[in-house]
Amino acid sequence: MKSSNFSVNNGHLIINGLDTVELARKYGSPLYIICEDTIRERFREFRSAFSGVKSDIYYAMKANGNLAILKILGSEGAGVDVFSAGELYMALLTGINREKILFNGNSKTDRELKFAISSGVTVSVDSIDELNSLSKLAAELDARASLAFRVNPDISPETHPKISTGIRTSKFGIPHDDVLKVYGMAKELDNIDIKGIHCHIGSQILKLDVFGEAMVKMMDLVELIRDEYDLELEFLDIGGGLGIPYHEDDPAPTPEDLADVILPIFKDKSAKTGISPRLILEPGRYIVADSGVLLCRVNTVKRAHKTFVGTDAGFNLLARPMIYNAYHRILVANRMDQPPAETYTIVGPICESGDILGEDRNLPRIEKGDLLAILDTGAYGFSMSSQYNQRPRCAEVLVSGGHDELIREEEAVGDLIAGQTIPDRLL
Repeated sequence: MKSSNFSVNNGHLIINGLDTVELARKYGSPLYIICEDTIRERFREFRSAFSGVKSDIYYAMKANGNLAILKILGSEGAGVDVFSAGELYMALLTGINREKILFNGNSKTDRELKFAISSGVTVSVDSIDELNSLSKLAAELDARASLAFRVNPDISPETHPKISTGIRTSKFGIPHDDVLKVYGMAKELDNIDIKGIHCHIGSQILKLDVFGEAMVKMMDLVELIRDEYDLELEFLDIGGGLGIPYHEDDPAPTPEDLADVILPIFKDKSAKTGISPRLILEPGRYIVADSGVLLCRVNTVKRAHKTFVGTDAGFNLLARPMIYNAYHRILVANRMDQPPAETYTIVGPICESGDILGEDRNLPRIEKGDLLAILDTGAYGFSMSSQYNQRPRCAEVLVSGGHDELIREEEAVGDLIAGQTIPDRLL
């Protein structure tokens, strides 16, 4: 999966007609660049792949929650999967249809549940405790609460253990064998509207057979719920998780490939049972990952037991390499026409030995002042960033149709102390 919006001109990396070297000069570095056209292309790929059935695409907002991205996807007709009151607030702020918002999460506070109920969004309930809390709070608000139950389907995809969410030992979801009785419990509650059923088996999945396994289990549950409780569920949310090729030689499954795996099962089960819920998918990474590039400036080149390239961005801005040992391709944005000349390890300025952005990379000759581009950072890049070491977070710029627009200002040093107070006794 390589975006057509990326190219090379005069040895410089170009994104949607704009020179990354000039963008870094204009806005400073580090700098996140987001390509709007790529986001729209990826969303439309998903929408087209599942257009043959009643379906909705809910963007997994945790991948990148910038307001501009939400507005872009909302204009395309996307719903959203949110995981906190903050994400819900931002989704509502940007005008996302509240009927297409699912409030997910395994440990919601009562305040968050009240916000969800009063906002009229559907809650993906993760436990019996949460069901009881939701019912009690809805009664206190004299309102009705819409819900689905999140199922732990006990399916193990081939992905990093920290992003495998559907295995038996995961913290997410109600065990597959307990789900039926929980629907029975919910049906007895007067202020609860049962809307659907939900699962999510993991993230960055490149082998798609596990999605077929999940679809079989979920459609079997839909049938059992109908037969046992005479409940016709409105939707089946099969989650997200479609991976992208971070390595050049990774497989690159498409939404069409995913549809080819799950839609035959979905259609066959629907035809046999007469049950046809709306199918919801929750892509996040696939929609935004390759739209984003993190630009960073080289501060130093140090020859030790390895040749280290020290940049002005570290795991404070891109945490994935440290957390997951994740791989991101790295380019020398101002030397795109030069061949590899040396093996470098790219590191950040953070006071941690794990602050390594890329290890043993064969790249063109690098000097102080060069500009590096770290690819596929549109997902879980800025959204996982921090102010560790008291470093302000960088700006974000949206590019589209040859134009660039600032969509998040660079933080100032003063932002580091926002909300802090010193007790009078310490003054």
